[in-house]
This record gives sequence, C-alpha cells and structure tokens, in this order.
Amino acid sequence: MPSSTALTTKVTSGSPYQLDKPQVTKASSALLRHIKSNQEEKEKFATKKTLIGDNDSDDEETPVNNEAVWLIMTTKKHVVDKNRLKPGKISLPHSLNSSPSLSICLITADPQRGVKDIVADPTFPQELSSRIDKVIGFSKLKARYQSFESRRQLLAEHDVFLADDRIITRLVPTLGKVFYKSSKRPIPIRIAEIEKVDGKRVKKDAKQKPAKEDKSAAFATPLIVAKEIERTLSCAAVHLAPSTTAAIRVGSSKFTAEQLSENIAAVVQGMTDKFISKGWRNIKALHVKGANTMAMPIWLASELWVEDADVVEQIETPAIEGGKNNKKRKSLGEEKPVEVKKTKKTKSVDDEEEASSGAARKNKLQQLKAKALEDGEPAAAPKADKKKKKSTS
Repeated sequence: MPSSTALTTKVTSGSPYQLDKPQVTKASSALLRHIKSNQEEKEKFATKKTLIGDNDSDDEETPVNNEAVWLIMTTKKHVVDKNRLKPGKISLPHSLNSSPSLSICLITADPQRGVKDIVADPTFPQELSSRIDKVIGFSKLKARYQSFESRRQLLAEHDVFLADDRIITRLVPTLGKVFYKSSKRPIPIRIAEIEKVDGKRVKKDAKQKPAKEDKSAAFATPLIVAKEIERTLSCAAVHLAPSTTAAIRVGSSKFTAEQLSENIAAVVQGMTDKFISKGWRNIKALHVKGANTMAMPIWLASELWVEDADVVEQIETPAIEGGKNNKKRKSLGEEKPVEVKKTKKTKSVDDEEEASSGAARKNKLQQLKAKALEDGEPAAAPKADKKKKKSTS
C-alpha cells in the first residue's frame, strides 16, 4: 500500500496526470492553519490592529488578515508561444473579489467616453456601476501618469484594475514595474463590439477607425459589458513569462480548505487546457504557498521529459587495450587504429643509439690504423686518416 506522503505514485485507474484531491485538501488545510497562526502571533506584537489585508507592501504595519494564497506551477519546458504569453484569466468557483466595497478602475481603448456612457446607462446594473470608481482611456493614462509617484498613487486608490484586451499588451511600458511587481496587474476584459454573420465572428480591419460622431460604436451593449466585468471579477489572472515557473493567485487566508482546493483544481485544469503546451505532460511540479510561507508540494511528476523521444540512452564504448587504468575512449565514433606519436622521450632514445653507433665506428677505425702501423704498411695510414676526418667532421 503506497504511503500517504507520496506525491508521485500513479493512480490505479484513469490518467496518472491528475491531482490527488485528498492531498490538495490536506496541503490547503495545513497551509491555512500555518498562515493563521502566524497572523495571530504578529497581531500580539503589532502596534495597530487592522481588518483588511494588503499584500503589496512589506511594511511592518501592513495588515495581514487577508493574506493571498498562490499556486506555483513549474513546467519541464519554457513557455515560448506568444499567444500563450498574453495575459489571460481562468474562471474560479469561488471569487477572489467578492467584497461589496471593491474599488474598480477600468482602463479602456480610446475613446473613453463610450465606456463612461455604458457605465452610466440605466440598463447597466447599479450594484456593479457603484464599484467602478474610475474609467480612463489609454491616451489619458499615458499623459496623466508619467511619474513614478502618480502611478503609485493610482495603484493605492483601487483594488482591481480591468483593461480592454485590445490594449492589454501596451500597458506594460505605460504602467511600469509599480503595477507589474504587485498583485494588482490589469486583468483583460473583452468589451469590444463583436459582429457575427451566421453565428460566426467577423474579423474587423485593425486600421479602420470608427466614425467621430459615433463614439460608442467600438464597444458592446451595456448588458454584455456588465456580464463580462462580473465574469472577470470571479476569475484568476494569468500572467506568464518566457520561463518555466508561473504563479497564479487562487485564494486567500479567509477561504476554507475545501474552497481553496476547488480553486486550485480549476486553475490547474485551465492552465493545462489553454496556457501550457502539451498539457499535463509538460508540468513538472505544483506547489501552494502563502505570501510569506514556504511552498508546499501537492503534485510532482515522476518523469522529467515531455516526450519519450527526448530520452537519450547511454551508449557503452569499449576500453582501449593496454591503456592506463583501462579507461574508456572519449570519442563515440568508430574505432581507429592507434597511431604511436614520437614524443621527446622517444627522440632522445634515438639520438643515444646514433651516438653509440658512431662511437663504435670510430673505435673500429682506430683499431685498424694501429694494426696497419704494426704490420709496416704506411700506405694504409692516409686512408685511415681520411676516414677519421670524415668520422670526426
């Protein structure tokens, strides 16, 4: 029977690439208990008692009663598809923005007057319009909020920022790191008017601009816009980078363990279906963590590759005969005959052999000369001298 702490055991039925619900609930419950115990300990020594949390600041007096909970997803391969890298959203069963006093800032494509008229329309839900505190167009956003302090003030004034999906990619250089290092990154919404013919969407020419007299022509009806905003408020924002790690906010410390586990399951399902190429096969690990806690694993892949073709089997190479310590050759190609190269040592040995042979010849000539002198043959002496000169030269 497998251990209850194992994270990589395969299920007996169905796909092995799925979450273990009891494991997710167990991890969620342990994490929430740890966050609450830390909050109680901090409140004992805090100088100010607060009720509403804000996770974008590291100040000691920052409220901690509503700490965010994040799902950390690690993939085996980098996310490189530009369409997947665009900001997106995933529907959640339990909304992250259910507060009635929520302050919403709506950033729209130009002209902004069209969206302001939609929010002020009598058919637009009053309960939703009361929470939309600001509507600003893209051109005015660039003109008014150029300084760091102005952007920081805008970030502090509102809880949620919604942006027209037609300008969502242009907001990164406009809002800067003040927004994109926080948890209040703009969430894309589709409020443009969509033309359909026979149930199929008709693509508009991007270069064609609406007429000046019809300022609301580029936006949908008030009911459609309200429905899109309400649906977006109950979604988790997804902002991927060209890397192997992604963090998605799935809940807060006020959630129950069951609510948090249901949100985690919905986010994982949405990520594998829409944002992660190859789906479950490309996921390496899943962790859940609080804003100031360690990450707790809830799923780990038993394989570190995506496709079986990515696995390279180890090739055994024969050892070189007579080699030192019987080491293997480094090259993986065909064996070639070993060529003996002359080293300094072999060259010195050859020189010694040549010197010894020359000395032997010289000694032999001297012996012949001495014998000729003893026998009284003076004519043989000059020949010996010539040979001696040749040998000594």
